[in-house]
Amino acid sequence: MNTLAQLSQTTNSLYQTVATELAPLDLSSLNFKPSPDSWSILECLEHLNRYSRYYNPTLATAISRNTNGQVAASISYSWLGKKSLDMVRPQNMKKHKTVKHMNPNNSALTRATLEEFLQHQTELLHLLEEAKAANLHKKAVPVEFFKLLKMRIGETLEFVVLHQERHVQQALRVKQQLAKQAAA
Repeated sequence: MNTLAQLSQTTNSLYQTVATELAPLDLSSLNFKPSPDSWSILECLEHLNRYSRYYNPTLATAISRNTNGQVAASISYSWLGKKSLDMVRPQNMKKHKTVKHMNPNNSALTRATLEEFLQHQTELLHLLEEAKAANLHKKAVPVEFFKLLKMRIGETLEFVVLHQERHVQQALRVKQQLAKQAAA
């Protein structure tokens, strides 16, 4: 299975996980915080929404501008891409401080946050499909917090999916803590 197919499969899985395991929870459960400085389920999803609001349209532009020529279906990595991917891998349990405007801590969130997340997943699946005709090696995606730096299309798609996987796993851990507290 190639990388884009794997990313699509992971994105589909994240969509299903959120729709089946998190969406049925009531609003107070979705807003439960294990501690004051940790994120609730909705805050995890809002963090991802904030990234998707930037990266989905930016990727759409990059893909559409790089589909009329050389197709490079495999992903190669720049130093920036490698560093970014290593930081967000779900296996990397090290906490990272997020930039202030991406930190949803203590936000008043509703079910709309969950619905927006699912909509972004649908958009991302469409982008992954369109990316099959793109040059994934093209450095065409400005980094959200420092737009002078650009990542390659392919590594940015992988970054977005791994970042989402990391925070959906975090949301699932919050759900487990909620269940433990309810049982106690």
